[in-house]
Amino acid sequence: MSKHIDTLLKGKKGEDDKLSSISKAINSNEAPVKEKHARRIILGTHREKGAFTFWSYALGLPLSSNSILSWKFCHVVHKVLRDGHHNSLQDCMRHHSNIVETGQLWGNLHDRYGQLVALYAKLLCTKMEFHVKHSEIRANLEVTDEVLERVAGTDINNVFQLTVEVFDYLDTELRLAETVIRQLNTSIAISTLTSGQCRLSPLIQVIQDCSHLYHFTVKLLFKLHACLPADTLQGHRDRFHDQFHSLKTFFNKARDMMYFKRLIQIPKLPESPPNFLHAASLAKHARPVVVIPDEDEPEQVDDDDDDPEPLINVSDVTVPSMAVPQQFDIFDQTFGPANGGFDDRDIQIENLKRDLELLRTDLERVKGEAQRYITQLKSQINSLEAELEEQRVQKQRALVENEQLRMELEATRRRNAEHESVQATFGEAETRAQATEQRYNKLKEKHTELVSSHAELLRKSADTVKMLSATQQTQEEVERTKQQLAFEVDRIKQDADMKLEEQKFEMEKLKREFEEKKAEVERVKGTLQSNEKVGEQQTRSMSALQAEKERLMHSVSEKEAALSALRHAAQLQQSSLQQERERSTRELGELQGRLQEKSSREEQLQQKLLEEQFSLLQGTVSEAESIIQDAVAKLDDPLHIRCTSSPDYLVSRADATLGSIDKVKRGHSDYLTNMGDVGGLLRALTQFSHLAADTIINGSATAHMAPTDHADRLTENCRGCATQSLQFLKDLKSKASLQRADPASIRIVVQKILRLGEELRPKGVDVRQDELGDLVDKEMAATSAAIEEAVRRIDEMMNQARKDTSGVKLEVNERILYSCTDLMKAIHLLVLTSTDLQKEIVEGGRGAATIKEFYARNSRWTEGLISASKAVGWGATQMVESADKVVLHTGKYEELIVCSHEIAASTAQLVASSKVKADRNSTKLTALQQASRRVNEMAANVVASTKTGQENLEDKDTMDFSGMSLIKLKMEEMESQVKVLELENQLGNERLRLGELRKKHYDIAGVPAAGLSEGNGLAPSSASEPSSPKPSKPSIMRKPALAQKPNLPPKNMFR
Repeated sequence: MSKHIDTLLKGKKGEDDKLSSISKAINSNEAPVKEKHARRIILGTHREKGAFTFWSYALGLPLSSNSILSWKFCHVVHKVLRDGHHNSLQDCMRHHSNIVETGQLWGNLHDRYGQLVALYAKLLCTKMEFHVKHSEIRANLEVTDEVLERVAGTDINNVFQLTVEVFDYLDTELRLAETVIRQLNTSIAISTLTSGQCRLSPLIQVIQDCSHLYHFTVKLLFKLHACLPADTLQGHRDRFHDQFHSLKTFFNKARDMMYFKRLIQIPKLPESPPNFLHAASLAKHARPVVVIPDEDEPEQVDDDDDDPEPLINVSDVTVPSMAVPQQFDIFDQTFGPANGGFDDRDIQIENLKRDLELLRTDLERVKGEAQRYITQLKSQINSLEAELEEQRVQKQRALVENEQLRMELEATRRRNAEHESVQATFGEAETRAQATEQRYNKLKEKHTELVSSHAELLRKSADTVKMLSATQQTQEEVERTKQQLAFEVDRIKQDADMKLEEQKFEMEKLKREFEEKKAEVERVKGTLQSNEKVGEQQTRSMSALQAEKERLMHSVSEKEAALSALRHAAQLQQSSLQQERERSTRELGELQGRLQEKSSREEQLQQKLLEEQFSLLQGTVSEAESIIQDAVAKLDDPLHIRCTSSPDYLVSRADATLGSIDKVKRGHSDYLTNMGDVGGLLRALTQFSHLAADTIINGSATAHMAPTDHADRLTENCRGCATQSLQFLKDLKSKASLQRADPASIRIVVQKILRLGEELRPKGVDVRQDELGDLVDKEMAATSAAIEEAVRRIDEMMNQARKDTSGVKLEVNERILYSCTDLMKAIHLLVLTSTDLQKEIVEGGRGAATIKEFYARNSRWTEGLISASKAVGWGATQMVESADKVVLHTGKYEELIVCSHEIAASTAQLVASSKVKADRNSTKLTALQQASRRVNEMAANVVASTKTGQENLEDKDTMDFSGMSLIKLKMEEMESQVKVLELENQLGNERLRLGELRKKHYDIAGVPAAGLSEGNGLAPSSASEPSSPKPSKPSIMRKPALAQKPNLPPKNMFR
């Protein structure tokens, strides 16, 4: 039983020692980790066969608050992975995400150790992932070539993949080493300081890892070159050469540092990398071996101090032991000296031997000191030469950087000049486009003229064809006339022939009669003479017919000549018309070609414009993403924890964000409709990004002061708002997802934030007196913002009403909305004037006290001012809601009238609260009173506009009772009286309910039934009030009486 208890006590003591070693090894002191503490942690992992205890303590370390603490934590984890139990790898892998988060946290901060922590965390993650994937390779990388061959296998794809992973592994090691050395000076002075040794101590493990990884890389590359062509592995060879030179530079710099000379023996790499193109070069490759000298560090019993480990003695001075233990003869010790005593010669021999050993030791010590002095001097000379070379390199690098900066400046100037030239070219292109448009219009007019002239020529051609047809008809008539004349001539010839035949017959008859009757000679002669006369007449008629024939022939020839002339003219007209048609066709083709060229140019310009518009959109979206990402980054910023915000301001920001989301949605739809105009979307995105970031930041700040449940939900919704906003902006950046981009999910998250802000608003809770001053300014600002929002919403309702309504309804809506807008402007002026008067009151009355002390001293007056400001903002919001309902015909006109009275009462309360402590001769008080009268006038104008619009839209049918009998009229009169009594009873009940509501409102608001003069200097109202069952109310808190409808004479019921 006692042994078991002793075992438990020893185990508990060992666990306490291990936890103590962890706390002493990982601390915020800028000093290297003590080897004895690290050794105890490693031995603890072997005892418990894992790193469970180490991680159970390490998870409670404040790694996010101190970069040095995180650096030493990574160093200890590296040692545990390399030298701890093999199960430590699995335990560390379970906390892979913690290491990644630590690296990302410090990588985003501008801290010298933070950069190193980010690189070290990446190295540890790469190391764990590699060894988990290849479990046969231990975390200290000490494996034989046979194990490496077995891990690589025979599949060339696996060998290729393993080579890439080893490259990545070695890259992370070298990147950490280069960053550490770049931050430090390589002189001895830096390596002897605790700050320098704190950075350099993890490089011992890095050197051990790099030597093995270099050997793995060489073996794997030779194996790859034996199976794959050289061209395929060109990229691997280039990457190996870069890593070889980096590793060699790192080893040379570390070898020259005095810090590493006692702690590690760094191997030397060959002058040039191996030639993988020759397989025989593998025989020349020697595996680099890192040697860690064994130093027996004495274990201190009293290890409760947290002092840093003593610095490494770079001089390496050792003090030889001056005393040599005496060597006694075993025989003499057992049996005693011979003859009862020592021999003198033996004593002399022993003395001489002892003196010889002392002299030999002194000689070795002198030689060692001389050698160390020589080595020290050589190392100092080398370090000084290295510093000189480093200064030269830095000077050369500075000159190169100066030259690069000068070249970048010139390139920037050239880009600016090119940008200006592009702008000028764009202007010239616009000018040319306008000139092309003008030329196109002129060409279009010319084309119209050509078309009209072409139509005119076609009409002339038709007329010519008609003339040709008429000429052909005339020719046909001439032919017919010619044929008729020929027929007449033939007929006359036939008549003449017939008459000649008759005359011949008569001559023969006369001859026969002359033979028979000679007596009738005289008679025959006379008949002959008469016949000759007839022949002459016939001859004359024949000559006349011949002349007529010649005249007709001449007329026909003239007609033929005219016809040929007409044909020639028609041919000329046809040829000219054909030429004109061809010329018109050519000009039309040229115009069409120019038109197509202009259209293509315009399409190119339009495409260029669309691309520029989309590039502007992408730039704006990138800027918006950076704004929102910056806001999200502040959620995890430890410095942001002290920032707070009020729920009211969060609600106002969320409302503004919802409005900007609507604008973004409209701008997005407008941009999809017209891709050439992105201005509206850019303005909406700019406003949305700023408002969304403001909402996220103020939501996080509000969560800092909220209960745990509300704070968690508010923070989660803020992150959700950022996520949805970034997703929406990501969709806008790509043309493929531009169509489906929708901010509806952002609206849902912002509405959740708005509801949480409204839930976090104080409900009837008294405000502390030290917060009254801030609350006054916030309430006045919130009131002004509410009024501006109301004006904006009224303008939107005006535009919507103009689209949806017309006629009398549009006129009534415009009159009501214009009067509401004037009232809001008057209230806004009243709030500004009241704010100025309030500042004058505070400056004049606070004396030597602060503003908050003045508000706390006059707390009742301050609370009245806050109540009045809240009432004004609430009244403005309610008026906008009522006006919206009236315009949409879903509300009552009476609601708008009541809202006007409520606003007038609230502004009267605000004026009275401001007037109590103001100087009567103050000009700002006079301005406030004028603004109050202006508000009353505008409120009366709203009431008048509402009533007028209500009367215009109501049915104006005249009541006609002419068809009713006396009994029927009496029954209707009684029913009317019953309704009047019922309505009067309802009116009385509603007035009683109104009184009780106001009474309850005053009780909740904390206003006593007595006067309000205590504590704030308010005098009770002296105005006489009508008796009422309700409790009396102070004059500054009492709402004005409801405006009554004027008593107008009733309309005539009968005409």
